[in-house]
Formats: sequence, C-alpha cells, structure tokens
Amino acid sequence: MGLLSGKRLLITGVLTDSSLAFAVAERSIAEGAEIVLTGAGRGLSLTRRTARKLDGQPEVLEFDVTSVEQAKDLNTWLKTNWGEVDGALHAIGFAPEACLGEDFMSATWDDVKVAMEISAYSLKTLAEVVSPLMPRGSSIVGLDFDARFAWPAYNWMGVAKAALESTSRYLAKSLGPDGIRVNLVAAGPIKTMAAKSIPGFSEFEDAWDGRSPLGWDVEDPEPVARSCVALFSDWLPATTGELLHVDGGYHSIGA
Repeated sequence: MGLLSGKRLLITGVLTDSSLAFAVAERSIAEGAEIVLTGAGRGLSLTRRTARKLDGQPEVLEFDVTSVEQAKDLNTWLKTNWGEVDGALHAIGFAPEACLGEDFMSATWDDVKVAMEISAYSLKTLAEVVSPLMPRGSSIVGLDFDARFAWPAYNWMGVAKAALESTSRYLAKSLGPDGIRVNLVAAGPIKTMAAKSIPGFSEFEDAWDGRSPLGWDVEDPEPVARSCVALFSDWLPATTGELLHVDGGYHSIGA
C-alpha cells in the first residue's frame, strides 16, 4: 500500500521527463495514485509523448488556463469519468521574454498581465475546476520559487510568484471549511525546460549547492516530488496555507 493508494490526482505542467511535474507524476503513480495529465497549446503533443514514459500511460487532457471553455470541459471530464478528485498539482508558469532578464523597467503591462494570469491567477482557475469535485481531506499543491527576494534575472516572474503565494493563502482560507488543503512547495533550482528559459540560471546553480546546509543537486527532482506526495497524502491533515521549502535549507542562510 502506497501513500496515495486509491487517490486520483490531476497533474498539470508535464512537458518533458525533466519537468518537476513529471517527477511528481512518476512518484505519485509509484505510491498508488491514479493520475490524469493536462497540456495546452503547442505543448499538448509534447505532453502526450512524455505521458508514454509513465506507468499506465495516463490520459492527457487539454487545459489552457486562460480558456473558460477548456476549464469547463476539464471539470466535465473529471466529473463524468472520476466523480471525485483527491488532489491537483499546479505546475504552470509563463512570462514573456520582456519580463525576464536584468531590465525590470522594460516590461509593459501587456507583458506582465500575461505572466500574472498564467503563473498566479491560474491557481484559482485550477481550484475552480477541481474543488467542486473534492471530498474532505483533498489537497491542491503548487510548485513555487521563493518570492521573498529579488533574484537575478527573475524580475516579473518573481512578482508573479509572489502573487501565487498570496493566492494560495487566500485559497486555503476559502477552501478550508470544505476540508480542502492548499499548499505550495518552494523548490530549489532544478534543470528543467522552464529553467532554461531564465537568463542567468547558471547563477542559481553555482550558488545553491555551496550555501545549502544539506547540499543541493540541480539534476535531482526527487526531493521535490516526494514532498508533493507527502502533501497529497493523508499524513499532513492539518497543514494548509503553507509554503514548504524544499531547497536543501538554502532559504535559512543569510547573505
């Protein structure tokens, strides 16, 4: 019996097998969960190819978080085919090129609002899809990058992550009376497709292992995956609105 035996999870954000969401999906299956994946736009075919690498080759559904129609269709599929959803992973983030790099002032509102909608507001969109189908004890987990600091080159994506963190707390407050937990995992830097799009990502790689009390391997997503599984499980029944750092302890060390 695994930690997630009998649970059904919706997993967003799987693009390649280097995605953090892929590691979460793989570990969730190993712990007994039944999962379904979502993809969007040009990445949908990539998600479908990557799904073949997972045990059971889970179903892949289309879900563009900016589409009201696709959100409704996803809810309908889950209601019709599963009835209940025990957990959902939010692993969705995007910012236009102008929002990243060292020139914070160059991004326009048209750029920033895209980053905010896809990277932060989408957590509420996902909650709207799954929360009506969630029994008490269910869990929504989001992947985050600690937004307390102004990181090199992260710029408006950092602002969007700060909004994501606030959104998760308000969702925890809103959904708590229904017994639904909402938490974020603030992961250390992992070499993923998303990371490659961040200018200067090597600065994170170089600094993290040397300063983390436990050390840090940018090639190993397993600690993050296991932490997400723990939050999906029944072993943290009174934890919500939490930002769980899974970063080797880097966050605890002063400059």
